[in-house]
Amino acid sequence: MKSLTLLALIFALLPVSASPKPNIVVILADDMGYGDVGVLNPQSKIPTPHLDGLARSGATFLDAHSGSAVCTPTRYGLLTGRYCWRSRLKSGVLFPPRDKPLIEDDRPTIASYLKDHGYQTAMVGKWHLGIEWARNTQGKVIFDEPFTNGPIEKGFEQWFGIAASLDMVPYVYLRDHQAVAKCTTTQKAIGFPKYVRAGPRDPNFDPGDVLDDLATEAATFIKKATSRKQDPAAHKPYFLYLPLTGPHKPVWPHKRFEGKTKLGPYGDFIYQVDYTVGVVLEAIADSGQEENTMVIYTSDNGSFMYRRKDGQNHHLTNDTDQGYRPADHSANLHWRGTKADVWEGGHRVPFFIRWKKGGIEAGTQVPRVTCHTDIFATIAEAVGQPVPAGSAQDSFSFLPAARGKAETKPRPGVINHSASGIFAIRRGPWKLVAGNGSGGRQGPRGKPFQKPYHLYNLAEDPEEATNLVESKASIAADLEAELTRIRNAK
Repeated sequence: MKSLTLLALIFALLPVSASPKPNIVVILADDMGYGDVGVLNPQSKIPTPHLDGLARSGATFLDAHSGSAVCTPTRYGLLTGRYCWRSRLKSGVLFPPRDKPLIEDDRPTIASYLKDHGYQTAMVGKWHLGIEWARNTQGKVIFDEPFTNGPIEKGFEQWFGIAASLDMVPYVYLRDHQAVAKCTTTQKAIGFPKYVRAGPRDPNFDPGDVLDDLATEAATFIKKATSRKQDPAAHKPYFLYLPLTGPHKPVWPHKRFEGKTKLGPYGDFIYQVDYTVGVVLEAIADSGQEENTMVIYTSDNGSFMYRRKDGQNHHLTNDTDQGYRPADHSANLHWRGTKADVWEGGHRVPFFIRWKKGGIEAGTQVPRVTCHTDIFATIAEAVGQPVPAGSAQDSFSFLPAARGKAETKPRPGVINHSASGIFAIRRGPWKLVAGNGSGGRQGPRGKPFQKPYHLYNLAEDPEEATNLVESKASIAADLEAELTRIRNAK
């Protein structure tokens, strides 16, 4: 008895070991607007029960933004913690197989960082950051041959997915360094909503199956990564990066979702994206490690769907029209503009984080302005290891805000970037657009650093209708100076 008491005392005096590092899952939708999620849009008629549940079980960032209003630069910023306009890509997106890989050879990514700190790392889904394809002596791409400089070289130990957007060639699944099948047919171009470009295709590749295939692959990885058959001494936490392919064009829901929402293919596709997230969340729950799994869900930019006025054609009256009337649905809620624009609709996105063991309480709502680039620093704080020196300079942890705690110092202004390279900067309610148009798809498109600039108070004018650049000249000047300072920072 005395020996047991002594033993208990010894254990009591030993230092308490730190909690196990969390598993981390980052799910990135493709072109999902702020208003596409029911919990953010009470008027929405599209069911999103799994996303609503995720939001309510953790923290919702009400003022979250993609670093860019289009996908390639956002993906670069998310993985590197660095605004993409610091890279060679100053506007637009990469187009395979023409464009070379974007992430620099020596640039740390979230995946390489976590791998260095003992994580299993996997990617399932859309890459769109460039691949070094095999070519013949004439320079023609050979899609059937192994490729290099893709996700595996950027820190992921395994990858299953597609090269870029689902409307871009090649139409074939890729695994690690190799296409899983031969592109023996040519896909014909199709118009909206099942929009695809012409190009090489695996004859068995069906865009309607892709979300299901990604969900299955992600769930399988989670199951294997958390298997009880693993040697406990060899167990590692995991990082899963899951960039989905929807609801980006082609708007191609699986047949079992067709007609489910009564809001056309777009509504049905949103419903399927939510279902896909539900499959992954179920796999996390089944693993028995849900409480110590950090789940982040967001979108790479706003929706491509336009708002139509009453009396105008829209997607439900003509399925070739890329727009909705607000009475039916508002993909970007009341925010001005669409994907590609520097207006809020281009880059204000849904953003949820759940991590029960990490002290994030259910139902937390965070008004703090944040950006996808902040995910790197947030993960680093959760893991308890510093960000690598000289990297992720545009990343600032939002973990204290998600926990409902005061931050020691405010985040610098958040920079947004349009498809054509127009900059905007946010600080508090104020937004300065350093250009004279949308920089995207809404007219007037304008040009970067061409005046008149635009200044909006989003707290009073969320639809960016009243330009205050002249009446609030001192605020505009302060924001322009901060924008210049951040752009010039090395």
